[in-house]
Amino acid sequence: MNFLNEVAQRFPAAISFAAGRPHEANFDVALIHEYLDTYCRHLAETERRSEEEVRRTLFQYGRTKGIVHELVARNLEADEDIAVDPEAIVVTVGCQEAMVLILRALRRDERDVLLAVSPTYVGITGAARLVDMPVLPVRSGDGGVDLADLAAVVRRARSEGLRPRAFYVVPDFSNPAGETLPIEQRHRLLRLAEESDLLLLEDNPYGLFRARGGRLPTLKALDRSRRVVYLGSFAKTGLPGARVGYAVADQLVDGGTGGAPTLFADELSKIKSMLTVNTSPVAQAVIGGKLITYDYSLLRANEREIATYARNLRQVLNGLARRFPGPRDGQAPQVTWNSPAGGFFVVVTVPFRVTDQLLAQSAQEYGVIWTPMHHFYDGAGGEHQLRLSCSLLESGPLDEGLDRLAAFIRDRV
Repeated sequence: MNFLNEVAQRFPAAISFAAGRPHEANFDVALIHEYLDTYCRHLAETERRSEEEVRRTLFQYGRTKGIVHELVARNLEADEDIAVDPEAIVVTVGCQEAMVLILRALRRDERDVLLAVSPTYVGITGAARLVDMPVLPVRSGDGGVDLADLAAVVRRARSEGLRPRAFYVVPDFSNPAGETLPIEQRHRLLRLAEESDLLLLEDNPYGLFRARGGRLPTLKALDRSRRVVYLGSFAKTGLPGARVGYAVADQLVDGGTGGAPTLFADELSKIKSMLTVNTSPVAQAVIGGKLITYDYSLLRANEREIATYARNLRQVLNGLARRFPGPRDGQAPQVTWNSPAGGFFVVVTVPFRVTDQLLAQSAQEYGVIWTPMHHFYDGAGGEHQLRLSCSLLESGPLDEGLDRLAAFIRDRV
């Protein structure tokens, strides 16, 4: 991410398909004040807090597990059909903190390992490095997960004396590949997790942004054995600057020293108290106010954004098809791409090696920035692929960016 930011700063006139950031057309400073006021009224009128208590809630250090946990629980029930005890929710400083807390709680010694599909989101591999937990790659397959390979990796790891603690997965429109796990695969993955005594870390930052077809239930909504720790974020659906995420950790764990079992969320809270103490109450209040405003439904709150991302995704896919028509005379196409059903990302495969040096050349000489896919592999992989993010751009620059990308690719071919 630092490298991509550096390239963007060096070539500010370049059109960027690199950043997976939310669309900015609906950003409005006034809304921050409105949401904050809405949350304060909620405290005063619904929760019967005094004026002094309302001030203290915003200005003082807050509850380590968060102050909007009950509102988050109502949102999960409204949008995802997930019924969860609010006490099982830990509100974090972005979803990235949630990843660090969970992996730190799971790691006991050098035998503990995390499993993740290759390619995978760089944030989870970075979090694993911070807690010194190796990441074992699992092949992608139908919808993004090869379940047979997952089972094989678990068996092989245990035969080598390792402890696979969890499998990280993004079932809906994954970053970077844009894949969606079919409903049959979701059920099979849950059965495999139970049979293998494995936790699933389900990350769902893009699930609301489906461009075609009906929404699928999350793994957490299908979970009947508390195998899923659910990772949520308001970066894409609330506002990224608030840096508010959360973990739903309703598993019961050993309380230690003969004590009664406790919620896994309580263990995460203990670690958080030593890391960030608490998540900004002001930031939580803004997110809480937005949830209240839209009757706890982020689907309703993001109607314009959902339409924008669907439009942009169609424009990218249709634009690639126009600029790189199908093969002639039975020859295989030189340039191909996947066709995600939603989310932010499209992966393009080209007949040349995609390097960081080539990205710099693309930015300088062609005025277009993208992400080399090899960064999402822990080892070999993605050498002939690049990732396009379609979330941030308006229609005009997006089309111009595709023209520049097509010129760059044709010259390389």
